[in-house]
Amino acid sequence: MLEIGVQTHNAVMDENPEAGFQMIHDAGFTCADFSLNMYLKNTDIYKERLNGFFDQSIEELEEFFMPHKEAAMHTGVRIHQMHMPYPNFIPGAADSINDYLLREMAPKSMQICKFFECRYIVVHGLKVKHFYGSEEAEWEATEKFLDQIFPMAKEMGITICVENIYTSAGKHILEGPCCDAKKMVERIDRINETYGAEVLGFCFDTGHANLVGIDFEKFIMTLGKRLKVLHIHDNDGIADLHQMPFTFTRTRENHPSTDWEGFVRSLRAIGFDGVLNFETAPVLKSFPKGLRPQALHMLAEIGRYFANEIEL
Repeated sequence: MLEIGVQTHNAVMDENPEAGFQMIHDAGFTCADFSLNMYLKNTDIYKERLNGFFDQSIEELEEFFMPHKEAAMHTGVRIHQMHMPYPNFIPGAADSINDYLLREMAPKSMQICKFFECRYIVVHGLKVKHFYGSEEAEWEATEKFLDQIFPMAKEMGITICVENIYTSAGKHILEGPCCDAKKMVERIDRINETYGAEVLGFCFDTGHANLVGIDFEKFIMTLGKRLKVLHIHDNDGIADLHQMPFTFTRTRENHPSTDWEGFVRSLRAIGFDGVLNFETAPVLKSFPKGLRPQALHMLAEIGRYFANEIEL
């Protein structure tokens, strides 16, 4: 059966990581998506506030994360993927901010990924189309950023995965970086051929796709084997809520608002053999603390349902 994973955010705490990983394991997960992005939050980056976490040497960072690595190993949870802090570029910000994100945060994130023996790291593309004038210019800026860490990815055996994300203008939700599957296929193939290694792959985010009206089945079928990791979560089609699948429906007694059937069909069709990973940290905040294990258990049950349907 396909393995099932979940975010560590809101489950694994720095003061006692073993308790969190044990809770993840006991709920039925074998894999974790390590929330590295919570150590330098996007809400702070957008305000040009750097907390100094990535000022530490790699030796200090490894010492800090050693309890997490040991706890994951002791509880039988494999850190399969992680999320680099984002955004990694802010138009109009001080040069010192963007330089720090490129020269300190990004390479140290890669080193932490290697320390955890983690195969995949998810990186947001630069949300700069509004400033640079076109999707192509936006990707050019994203690729320029990624080119700084692709050599590390090749050396470390890590695949960097970009994901389909959204942006907003006023009260409108719009397609953000990496929402054109055909273009991403060409870019992934070209870059991997250039580096002679699988340095770039794709992370399909179900919630973001639902927000901007992406056809799940067509998108995933186009990506094929370039799809390496998943961010599975649900929303109402209006806000990025990161809730558990099947939470929202089109009407009171109707089909889910998210195309889970197309999601399953397309993963089956491409022979997806990765991890069914849930990016659902807000779910654990939606329930009282005493119900968090049960909420995780329900997510794992949904994961097993998806796995069974995909492997029919």
